[in-house]
Amino acid sequence: MIRAATILILLFLNLAFWGTPVLILGVFKFLLRGEARRRVVLVLGELADRFVGGNDVIYRLLLPIVWDVEMPEELDPAGHFLIFSNHVSWADILVLFRVFHRRVALTRFFVKQELIWLPLVGVACWAMDFPFVKRYSAEYLARHPEDRGKDLETTRRFCQRYRTVPVAIINFLEGTRFTPEKKAVQDSPYRHLLRPRAGGAAFVLASLGDQLDGVVDVAIAYHGQKVTFWDFLCGRIPRVTVRARMLDVPAEFLTPGVIDPEVRASLKAWLEGIWAEKDALLRSLYENFR
Repeated sequence: MIRAATILILLFLNLAFWGTPVLILGVFKFLLRGEARRRVVLVLGELADRFVGGNDVIYRLLLPIVWDVEMPEELDPAGHFLIFSNHVSWADILVLFRVFHRRVALTRFFVKQELIWLPLVGVACWAMDFPFVKRYSAEYLARHPEDRGKDLETTRRFCQRYRTVPVAIINFLEGTRFTPEKKAVQDSPYRHLLRPRAGGAAFVLASLGDQLDGVVDVAIAYHGQKVTFWDFLCGRIPRVTVRARMLDVPAEFLTPGVIDPEVRASLKAWLEGIWAEKDALLRSLYENFR
């Protein structure tokens, strides 16, 4: 617990150090347009990368984790990438920031709208154009059908902003963290994964398809008795394994037509095939570790 508390304090101090200029520049970015705004966004990305680098130093000094990472050579900090990842723990975000640091542009991910009120973090995510989405339950949409599709429209709007700057967008296709209980409710056919959702991926591919330099599939495996954010900070996870690979994306998914129902059905089937391969890889990783 002392280790975790120390890491949290250092992470907050690192966030405050780099987050303060991010917030100041974020105000200017809000007022600017065109090339001036694009240049500010690039500076914001560099500040955020330095924040991630500071976090890496903290992890190396205080966490006894063995990092087993394999990444594709085609990654480029100046490119546009879409990253599909499984979702195990809140620690996934820290892990993905670390393993993709300086290999791609600042990684951004979809943030629940409620988190914009989180002190410093929420406003910093807003300043750096993280896409905020509001999740609606099936019950809510049944009562308010007019809100159906708003989260996908938000995805499209943010992706248009990314066309002029390097970006790497992380998409947790399962939509939520994996637990045995959620797996049972979904009747998921996978051992270590929930079913992938095609909606968010479809709109990112449709909006950035002609500019994407690659789509990356990532498998994250934690080796330990528990896999929570707190266990990660306490150093109870002895090993983190990350396997990333480039995907060959069918051309039909890289056009605005991907939102067509028939194309969406093909996209869903393609993603399910990727998820089956990822599940087999995770099964092998966990069995070999034991």
